[in-house]
Amino acid sequence: MNTKKEAAGAKPARLKDLFSDRFLDTWKLLSETTQFLSRTRVFHQYEEELRRWRHELQSAGKNTSAEKQVRGEITEVRKSLRQMGYDLALARQQLVIDGFRNDASQKEGFRRVVLFFADDNIYWLAGDDNHVTLSEMLERELESLRTRNLQIRSKHYLWYKRRGNDLVLSGSDTETKEDFERLKAMGDANSLVILSKLKGLKG
Repeated sequence: MNTKKEAAGAKPARLKDLFSDRFLDTWKLLSETTQFLSRTRVFHQYEEELRRWRHELQSAGKNTSAEKQVRGEITEVRKSLRQMGYDLALARQQLVIDGFRNDASQKEGFRRVVLFFADDNIYWLAGDDNHVTLSEMLERELESLRTRNLQIRSKHYLWYKRRGNDLVLSGSDTETKEDFERLKAMGDANSLVILSKLKGLKG
């Protein structure tokens, strides 16, 4: 179960993340940074800068000093984003919300999970028990940890699977079509937040 409260889409910078920046090609670094920012609410703050970097790299040709200058600026922005709590590694991940599945999906490697969306967090519990039992277990766990009035806004009964860089979520027989459509809308609007909260959900 995940009961840890985290900043949206975020965690402190890790040493391996900083090293990964060093070894990425400058164009790849710009592409990954653009992809990440395009999925955040702060994209508009960097949009002009991203366009400028792309133009300067295109114009640089074999001018290594110009490329080095752009690379340094991109690296500084990435450092700043990490200090703000963003996890840029999530740029390589995709949230895929894909239809409904049943118990037969276990043969494809899917597992059961229940998600509770609250105002400040997403709580989850995965396991081999049926979805109703998992939901009851999570409710009891939250009751035992609760120090204030926790408002659960929606509950979802899902199948999940890690597939490369994709986290696939599918509705179960217990999930209503209306709730699943709500989940898809939340996924479209906040994929990085959901991916961050579900990082501990192992495949």
